Amino acid sequence: MTTVMSLPNQTHAARQSLAHGPLGTALLPIARARRGTGSWQAVHRQLSAIGPLVDGDEASLYLGAPAMAYVLHLAAAGTHRYAGALHTLDTLVAAHTRRRLAAAHARIDAGRLASFAEYDIFRGLTGIGALLLRRQPASPEIRGVLAYLVRLTEPVTGPTGTLLPGWWVGHAPAGDPAATPGGHANAGMAHGITGPLALLALAKRRDITVDGHDDALHRICHWLDHLRHNDHRGTRWPRWISAQGAPPAPPAAPSWCYGTPGLARAQQLAGIALGDADRKRMAERALLFCLSDARQFGQLTGRGLCHGLGGLLRTVQRVAEDAEAPHLFTTWRHLLRQRYLTAEPPEDTGFLHGAAGAALAFRHAEFDAGPAGDWDTCLLLA
Repeated sequence: MTTVMSLPNQTHAARQSLAHGPLGTALLPIARARRGTGSWQAVHRQLSAIGPLVDGDEASLYLGAPAMAYVLHLAAAGTHRYAGALHTLDTLVAAHTRRRLAAAHARIDAGRLASFAEYDIFRGLTGIGALLLRRQPASPEIRGVLAYLVRLTEPVTGPTGTLLPGWWVGHAPAGDPAATPGGHANAGMAHGITGPLALLALAKRRDITVDGHDDALHRICHWLDHLRHNDHRGTRWPRWISAQGAPPAPPAAPSWCYGTPGLARAQQLAGIALGDADRKRMAERALLFCLSDARQFGQLTGRGLCHGLGGLLRTVQRVAEDAEAPHLFTTWRHLLRQRYLTAEPPEDTGFLHGAAGAALAFRHAEFDAGPAGDWDTCLLLA
């Protein structure tokens, strides 16, 4: 479980993908074993077959050694289970983080634009930070990640001399190469600044802060306020802003990755961390309006976490736990569970888009399921 490699082949990489491979699907049998409805032997067999772990530049919360550390942390569940493997992986992750931070600061010093792979949840330092916040909260590495995110929020000078948000990337959103000529600043949870916002807020709730921490939270929130669109359908945000300005913000699918739910949860967390009751209330109302808008709700057809009902269900559950009026979300949780059952089951078996993640969201949303668990740390919902 702790043998590493710097350059993976495609087969090895596929097995240790938290998003798509058996490493990610192991989260479901881990949850069953923790609840006493599955066996730890089955978990161990699945994890033992993963093979050598990636520890090069490609490694991230969703791939390789950090991904294995995340999964084993959930499997350990506060026990000494996998203690030796986790100790080894903690050392690897700390060294990996230092390398990634050095490269990120060198990029900023050189005046180059950021990339998703540097900072986002899936491939970047925000995802690594989510792991460190749970595994190594007292480490210098988590403080290093937070300090980097503070710096990421500071404006930078673009190629034409104009000031840009520090997370401005020179490339287009994935899958849409012509969408943002000249680059863009992304607002979403998966690839945008909402992920760092959530991590900074979660860290502050745990009394882990760095110089400029509150300033960074305020900068991100004010930027999102500038993009916020309000009308009779509620509150929503565009996916990004490009050199041409913010695009229209029509009612979109209420997904975790880019939609109102992820943005609302991150801002709810920021409101809690900053003691900003108005922002917290705005975020909770934004989610309620989103749920009540048939034009948005009707666009979700799958069960997955990233783009589907599973992600929405889990986000609603987390928002309700911290909400001013949690009972307002109770009916929606019932309706989401019913809608989930009528949705097309995913063909993929994986965690992020497939059956494993969808099942986790559905089963832990049962009202008598007991503690919600913390498998969604990798989504920065808690």
